[in-house]
Amino acid sequence: MKSTKQLHQKLINQCKNNNTKAQMQLYNLYCNAMFLVANRYVKDRFIAEDAMQDAFIKAFKNLDSYKGEVSFGAWLKRIVINQCIDELKKKKLTMVSLNEEVTNVIEDDNWEVESEVTATMVKKVIDELPEKYRLVVTLYLVEGYDHKEISEILNISEVTSRTHLLRGKKIVKEQLKSMSYAEGY
Repeated sequence: MKSTKQLHQKLINQCKNNNTKAQMQLYNLYCNAMFLVANRYVKDRFIAEDAMQDAFIKAFKNLDSYKGEVSFGAWLKRIVINQCIDELKKKKLTMVSLNEEVTNVIEDDNWEVESEVTATMVKKVIDELPEKYRLVVTLYLVEGYDHKEISEILNISEVTSRTHLLRGKKIVKEQLKSMSYAEGY
């Protein structure tokens, strides 16, 4: 019996030969997960669907560059994220780079919250962050990118990435505290 990885690799190989049936099967395997990724970034269902579709088209056109060093899902996810960021840039997302000589960022890796806080509450607060903070917080916390990668993806400095993360984190903590007080915790 073939493993899931072997079956996916067989589909990928068929897709490289422009087999449309295999492309549809691969699309069906990953479309729901990739839509969720896209929707985390663009916050609009229709734009997320378009970004996801465009990402799949890019992925199928560039399948020869997929070397299997990471899972196909991880490779595709990076294409989806980059496509979403391109969509946001089209919307004239402006992220002001801070002057690195003036800004001194102190690292704070403490993400602890009150035990009453649920993952749903955290996600809701992150979703409501201003876009420049939401993107950095999502890329850092949810996707696991480091500041160097975030700076390359968003075309900002590493210092700006750290600053946006700290400011976003501060807002998240303040919002969670106010939610806790409002709900009687």
